[in-house]
Amino acid sequence: MRKFNIRSRHPRQWTFILLLLLSVLLSSCSGFLTNRLLGPITGNLQQQTDINLVCEGSPAYLLLLDSMLVSNPDNKALLLSATKAYSGFSTALSECGVADSRIAAVTEKAHSYGIRLLQHYLPLQNSGFFTPSEGVEGFDRQLAQLRKKDVEEVFWGTFGWLTWVQSQQGSPASIADMAIIEKIMLRLLDLDETYQGGSIHVFFGAYYALKPAMFGGRPDLSKEHFEKALTLSKRRFLITQTTYAQTYARSTFDQELHDKLLNEVLSFPPSEAPEFGLSNQIAKNRAKKLLEQNYFGD
Repeated sequence: MRKFNIRSRHPRQWTFILLLLLSVLLSSCSGFLTNRLLGPITGNLQQQTDINLVCEGSPAYLLLLDSMLVSNPDNKALLLSATKAYSGFSTALSECGVADSRIAAVTEKAHSYGIRLLQHYLPLQNSGFFTPSEGVEGFDRQLAQLRKKDVEEVFWGTFGWLTWVQSQQGSPASIADMAIIEKIMLRLLDLDETYQGGSIHVFFGAYYALKPAMFGGRPDLSKEHFEKALTLSKRRFLITQTTYAQTYARSTFDQELHDKLLNEVLSFPPSEAPEFGLSNQIAKNRAKKLLEQNYFGD
């Protein structure tokens, strides 16, 4: 009987075999890894306050998520982790001076994974349009059937989509998408207005502030949503203040409110809201830049 000699094989062959075994292991243990490892890593990413560290260290984690999704393309937990990670990474990259082309590639991934996550709940094509078999009526019917337990996945799927829309700078395709995103966000607002520090209210605050009056812009509703978000987050989710200042305060030429909100962000101790670490640090960077712009003049 011939002995099996591990040394008889070329080192490169063993590298290939080990990688193959690792991929099988990752595939078979994807549920364990997602729940016990990837979920906490994604949470830790959101709590980081060192933006440069996020920009430099996230790619390896994103590659792992991509690899696992090749074997499990419809896994909801993986899609949720990937959408959160790519959305957060794209926002961080914009603060790290990275080329627009790279940010565009990341937002495309956030968009792709976000839509795939939403397809578990709503009849959408990969492009984001309604499926021909269901149409707008089927979409509205399934949207109405969503429950509070679905909010996390549907919110992040929509947020990944919105990340891409924001990067398109008003392209016709992204403008059409906003009508569907608005529908989804309205349903989520009904289901759980408190989710993610009142982020759904922040969305509508910016939405009504930026739209021209002839197309449904409502400064009064914008202010109402921002104030509600500040109350729900106890003023600890600082993206609310920077968005409030950049959209509502600037569009209504309210310099006093603008400067007050941004200075509030700069004086906020990060340790008081560790769960919003990354977004709050991004908000601090933005607040500083917005004040330096001297938007209202001297």
